[in-house]
Amino acid sequence: MLRTIIFFTFYPLVTVVSSTLCILFGRSFANKPADLSQRIWAKACLALAGIKVEADFSALAPGQTYVFMANHQSNFDIPLLTACLDQWSVRMVAKDSLFKIPVFGWALRRVGHISIDRAKMRKAMQAIQEAVEIANSGISIVIFPEGTRSRDFSQLQEFKAGGFILAIKTGLPVAPVVMSGSGEIMPKGHWFIRPGTVRIKALPPVAPGSYSLKEREQFKENLQQAMSRAYLEMHRHGG
Repeated sequence: MLRTIIFFTFYPLVTVVSSTLCILFGRSFANKPADLSQRIWAKACLALAGIKVEADFSALAPGQTYVFMANHQSNFDIPLLTACLDQWSVRMVAKDSLFKIPVFGWALRRVGHISIDRAKMRKAMQAIQEAVEIANSGISIVIFPEGTRSRDFSQLQEFKAGGFILAIKTGLPVAPVVMSGSGEIMPKGHWFIRPGTVRIKALPPVAPGSYSLKEREQFKENLQQAMSRAYLEMHRHGG
């Protein structure tokens, strides 16, 4: 209870300050002010919530542009990845409702995060094209292929195809990222925070050109199997 009170007391202030800086600087100065502001916000969120992280990104090359694909369990997944992917400039593909939040949503749009409304196919395809353009500028993209947060921590949800269309169109290597433990800190539908440790591990990236658009279903199936195996192994060992 105390941790929840601490978090929701200071989180609005941290978010407003960081968002204001992002709005002011936008994508200027090669995105560096925006990247720094976002990382400070993310690390402050983790500290306020009492979240510790054990991360292993040794399979990836620092500075290489990737399409990151991560499983999704909690509202804390965005700050977790923003904080831990500090060797890369990253932008998220996130649900449309986040962009409607005053100040915070304006900041997301200002620095280049991508809004997606899965209920509207035309807008979803426009979001994919926007993400491709951002990736082509040297910024890595983060996608949650499950599409929404999971309530079942025993396994990953079925992946959606849209992220794989995006990944193939960018021509970038795809970096699978498996997270375990974030759901227990604040499960979907709950607002009480339970401090804990989150384990994050990047798997070896999938080389660009490994799949064509016609092979996106096979790509999706193969990546889901690889990430599911890694997640179950991590989950069994207490992650």
